[in-house]
Amino acid sequence: MLDVACGQGRHLRYLQSLGFAVVGVDRDAAALAALGGISGVEIHVADIEAGPWPFAPGEFDGVVVTNYLHRPLFPELVGALRSGGVLICETFALGNERYGRPSNPAFLLRPAELLHSVEPLAVVAFEQGLVSVPKQAVIQRVCAVREGRGSVTLEAPAASAGDKAIALE
Repeated sequence: MLDVACGQGRHLRYLQSLGFAVVGVDRDAAALAALGGISGVEIHVADIEAGPWPFAPGEFDGVVVTNYLHRPLFPELVGALRSGGVLICETFALGNERYGRPSNPAFLLRPAELLHSVEPLAVVAFEQGLVSVPKQAVIQRVCAVREGRGSVTLEAPAASAGDKAIALE
């Protein structure tokens, strides 16, 4: 799993706690320092906006991106997925300026922009609009899959019978 612009690793830690091997990338070396030494976690300090994309095409079963938008990276995010891989992305949209940051339109998605930015992936779910938790914000969310052979099951490697899994076919 790849956590893009992972910062202090909220999602990275969660995915690791489920048993996934996780790669985190961010340009903030100080934030990433706290993630060093966590078992099953690989950290990359990289400025993915100004420098080259540090990952090979088809390297990941899943990519997670939250509260981050750099439009030129969408082809890299989509390309990072293996056949059957899942992209989960959530970030702010136009209208969010009424509720706080970000308020600059350059960092806010236009209506349905995220939906079209993940092509040619197959969209499993898409939402846009106002949310109230954890705070009021206008967001867009997408879950999309790189089509391929069979299906991928997002299940922690050592999951017990009571754990939940997301199966996508």
